Amino acid sequence: MIIFISGVRGILLNRRNILIMSMSIESMSLAVNSNFLVFSVSSNDIMGQSFALLVLTVAAAESAIALAIWLIIGRS
Repeated sequence: MIIFISGVRGILLNRRNILIMSMSIESMSLAVNSNFLVFSVSSNDIMGQSFALLVLTVAAAESAIALAIWLIIGRS
């Protein structure tokens, strides 16, 4: 919960810096992933692990898109 709150705080306080906003979103998804994994193990169910894998793939796609945007902005 502390990681998620720090991610929300990073988004709310630094709206002008897109790099910090991207890192805050990544930390929020990491917090959600951790919760999915912990509750999946404690309830002996595999659905939480499946959702965690889905969140990881979305985070990887988001990072790739953010890097592409930074490259386009840097060239101009």
